Amino acid sequence: MPRRARLRIADIPLHIIQRGNNRAACFYNDDDCLFYPHHLGEFGRKFECAIHVYALMTNHVHLLLSPRKAAGASLLMKHLGQRYVQYVNKTYRRSGTLWEGRFRSSLVQVQDYLLRCYRYIELNPVRANMVEHPAGYRWSSHSVNAAGKQSTLITPHAEYLALGTDGPIRRQRYADLFRTEIDEVELKDIRVAVNGGYAFGGERFKTEIAAALGRRVAPAVGGRPAGGGGYDEKQQELSL
Repeated sequence: MPRRARLRIADIPLHIIQRGNNRAACFYNDDDCLFYPHHLGEFGRKFECAIHVYALMTNHVHLLLSPRKAAGASLLMKHLGQRYVQYVNKTYRRSGTLWEGRFRSSLVQVQDYLLRCYRYIELNPVRANMVEHPAGYRWSSHSVNAAGKQSTLITPHAEYLALGTDGPIRRQRYADLFRTEIDEVELKDIRVAVNGGYAFGGERFKTEIAAALGRRVAPAVGGRPAGGGGYDEKQQELSL
């Protein structure tokens, strides 16, 4: 059965997940968690992808980015994946694949939906019981977006900037978004979209994306998500 083509449109944010092969670890120590974002920034600049959010989990990665060109995210992930595998294989004297095939992604509507993905990604370590609050996790963008830590990697999206007229107000309003948990319906919607390669947004957004690409961008009514719907986040988010 042929693989479904990814949804790719320039300047529309993408939520990306890349997992370790067989749910195995892809980050082993602090040096690995420093190497990956450094080169994420390098290839983000090269392929014109603005990185808004990231979280490095033990056995997978979450990213939220905006590609200036439709193919930008695929080029970034290809070159970053190769660079990181070379580093891991050399460092740990291993060989073979590290990643679980293709990365997964979903286009994200900006209005009303983008900041939900911000929260979803930065709350990953909390849902995995690694920390009690995202501020306690080193390997994500939360310290930049919520606390103002200086970063050459993160480019704030306009929707994030619209939270406030200056940095302190903006960061406080962003931090306030984390006072409540994400409800189960929203969690399911985000997971189905990113794991199935669909669009995450309202019906109008999905209709517009479908018309632009000439293909279905949401699960069939009554059908199962792509991949059989067998995703289990608790198994994917193993603690460090």
